[in-house]
Amino acid sequence: MFTVAKRALATIGAVLAMSGSALAAVASADPIKIGHYGSLTGSEATFGQSTSNGIKLAIKEFNAKGGLNGQMIELKEYDTRGDAGEAKLAVERLCKSDKVAAVLGEVASKLSLAGGPVCQEAGVPMITPSSTNPKVTAVGDMVFRVCFIDPFQGFAGAKFAREELKAKNAAVLVDQAQAYAVGLAEQFVLNYKKMGGTISTEQTYTGGATDFTAQLTSIRSSKPDVVYIPGYYTDVANIALQARKLGITAPLLGGDGWDSEQLAKIGKDAIEGCYYTNHYAPDQPDAAVQTFIKSYKKEFGGSTPDGLAALGYDAANILFAAMKKAKTPGGRDLRDAIADTKDFAGVTGKITINSNRDATKSAVVVEMTGNPPEPKYVTTVTPE
Repeated sequence: MFTVAKRALATIGAVLAMSGSALAAVASADPIKIGHYGSLTGSEATFGQSTSNGIKLAIKEFNAKGGLNGQMIELKEYDTRGDAGEAKLAVERLCKSDKVAAVLGEVASKLSLAGGPVCQEAGVPMITPSSTNPKVTAVGDMVFRVCFIDPFQGFAGAKFAREELKAKNAAVLVDQAQAYAVGLAEQFVLNYKKMGGTISTEQTYTGGATDFTAQLTSIRSSKPDVVYIPGYYTDVANIALQARKLGITAPLLGGDGWDSEQLAKIGKDAIEGCYYTNHYAPDQPDAAVQTFIKSYKKEFGGSTPDGLAALGYDAANILFAAMKKAKTPGGRDLRDAIADTKDFAGVTGKITINSNRDATKSAVVVEMTGNPPEPKYVTTVTPE
């Protein structure tokens, strides 16, 4: 009887040991949660949707390769609807309720400025794919970006206007309610003047307006060689339509906020022959770019990825590369690994995170051309 009891105890011990191993295996297989907050609906919905698609493609590819030592990545995603209050609430939910290891987002600078402080306070690393206002990363040492910043993008636009378009006089029309647009306009004007150009007039509007007649009439009177409009695609397309009706023939020039298939759908022929600075161009011959585009089209019904999709993809992959290097995939260990990113070969170019947690990288200029107009690569502008 003692022998039987002994065997029973041994069996129970083995079962317990096996259960412990099984539990450990289950624990190690628990997914790593990351968050994304973006404008999935609202007036700039294509921004959030494209970014989300890029992130999801990167996650699918990373998980297909085994994830992080067998742990899969799980995405928690919330819609900001383009509202700063919603952005803050979304990030609070991601950090406090979902307990994510890191946050990706937002696109709009004013929304990243709402979400960034939440991540900083919670000690959760945040990478914005495409917020270009310098203030975004100044929030704190947990906040990063993988896009260039407005001072460089403004420089790139000014350089292209002066050297490629040979524009002596530029008019500026800026959305006064957007931190992104205001910052970009300031940098364009500053650099354009340094390069010997003259600003013929500076006009403002508020995003969502429908009538730009007064501003465009003043611009027409100033006879500019180029009109710089650093706004978002919804407003820019309508501005282009009204500008052409008023007889303004000068090319329009803008920033990456133009980058949406809706720009041509709304603006149609009025946007033909216009230019904007961007993070990449779909017709670049680079092998990494073309591989990404092929994978994206296969995953998302044949649609061509815009720059926001490419940046979402790069942001997620930089995060995963940092997770592989970090002592632990979260908190300050992950923060330090992200900060150590150097010469990362992204779809949007070679990316190095500098001491300000900004990305040092080049910009491209694309022209809207064809029928219907599509963005075509024109040139690359590198930081000086």
